[in-house]
Amino acid sequence: MTGGPAPAVLPPPLRVWLGVIAVLAALVVVAIGVMYAGHGEPGRVDRWVVDPTADSVGPPWRPVALVTDFLGEPLGAALLIAAVVTGCLLLRCPRAAVFVVAGVGTTVGTATVIKSVVGRTIHGDDNLSYPSGHTAFLTALALMAALLATGRLGLGRAAGTSLVLAAALAAGAVMGWAQVALGAHYPTDVLGGWCTALAVVPATAWLVDRAADRRAARTADSGQRQPH
Repeated sequence: MTGGPAPAVLPPPLRVWLGVIAVLAALVVVAIGVMYAGHGEPGRVDRWVVDPTADSVGPPWRPVALVTDFLGEPLGAALLIAAVVTGCLLLRCPRAAVFVVAGVGTTVGTATVIKSVVGRTIHGDDNLSYPSGHTAFLTALALMAALLATGRLGLGRAAGTSLVLAAALAAGAVMGWAQVALGAHYPTDVLGGWCTALAVVPATAWLVDRAADRRAARTADSGQRQPH
């Protein structure tokens, strides 16, 4: 195989800014988690937004909320991931495909661990709610798609950061609205899920790039040492 090195999934112009954003997002996740650890009722901010203990959406928006919620369910999520990974492979970007799988897995896994640690519940002790895994998943997928588009289009720091944050905000808002409207999560759960993706995805991208670059360097070094 010939050609230059595979493009980074974390574009260099965005690394510093997204690193700062990731740290701030992680602090928000921790702060909200500490505030609502072990709680089973909406907080003041939650009540200010909407009463999340009752379905607050009806026709014609309820079907939209249900379809959006399906995208975060195992089957819907698997279909979305398969579509994005297939697109990466068709574009001959295996590093991007690995990034998508690793990014989703790390984000959802992190959200699951935090849920167990925080222990916030909704609609009963068996329903852990913080952070919203659905929101974390869709935000992570949108973040990764935006990062890959930024690298492929060669966008600079300002345009790339704007695209990444806009994609994250749009995905988080849509899924967050569905989760709160269907009474599945408190608004602060949604914020925690959104920030979880913002914290995890840039770190995962950096790790994927680092591992792939090291592997490429070892392969190149091995090729140079072979006798001609």
